[in-house]
Amino acid sequence: MTWTEAEIREGPKEGPAAGIGLSRWVDQHISWFFILPAVLFLTAVVAFPVVYTIGLSLFRWSGAATPPTWVGPGNYADIFAGDAGFQNALFVTAYFTGVSVLIEVTLGVGLAQLLNREFIGKGIARTLLILPVAGTPVALALVWRHMYNPSNGIFTWFAEILHLPPQRWLADATTVIPSLILFDVWQWTPLIMLITLAGLVSLPSDIYEAAQIDGASPWQAFWRITLPLVRPAIVAAAMLRFMDSVKTFDQIYVTTQGGPGIASQTLNLYVFDQAFQYLHFGYASALLIVLFFIILAGNVVLVSLRGGRA
Repeated sequence: MTWTEAEIREGPKEGPAAGIGLSRWVDQHISWFFILPAVLFLTAVVAFPVVYTIGLSLFRWSGAATPPTWVGPGNYADIFAGDAGFQNALFVTAYFTGVSVLIEVTLGVGLAQLLNREFIGKGIARTLLILPVAGTPVALALVWRHMYNPSNGIFTWFAEILHLPPQRWLADATTVIPSLILFDVWQWTPLIMLITLAGLVSLPSDIYEAAQIDGASPWQAFWRITLPLVRPAIVAAAMLRFMDSVKTFDQIYVTTQGGPGIASQTLNLYVFDQAFQYLHFGYASALLIVLFFIILAGNVVLVSLRGGRA
């Protein structure tokens, strides 16, 4: 049998030689067969919770004892119709996330600049600075809760030394969020520092030598050379911290459980209370979808700052 070039390239359609074409196709795409099980598994793991949450958000359901009731977009309408708890949680989340991420990015970039220079003890300083990132969030939250103890905590001791009035750090609505922000900044600033430092290390040194010859000051070199070149790394780090900060749960739950009252109740804690305290599973699912779009919108804004496209 004589085969044309087109038939050899496309493979036989039928007949005994069809197995040859199938074997050739398998050889060309064999790599997909190795990763296909993992792709299918991850797709199922990710897709099922998302689809289930979206579906559940269209129902009103309070547990297995009662059947779900179809409400369509009613849960979403209730969220934006003046839910005071949602509005408070949204404000607390924006306050906590905005201030903590801004401080972490500022301090992280500054620390990265310092560690990008040669000095005695650089390795020890870098190791000590990244220790908070390696800690377990719940364990660290327990330690910080004791540090904020108004009776014998270390912050109370410092306040007494500085002759400041007694503070109820986590028990006062005016100080609870700043106290939690301080904890978050201490723990996650090193992450911003590490990502920014990786970007600084990769920068070529000849552009700084040329800037120095042209008479540029250190501040001008940082503002006009370093910052634009390392901006993608800074924005990427800010995106990671933004997503984690909006979803913060364990640290706040362990230290305050959203109190005093609802002064530190973020969106994640509000969803938790609606689902597992009040058994409003459909409403909690709708809140999760809203939280997802809030995170998505924030990332779109950060990507625009990076200079790319979402």
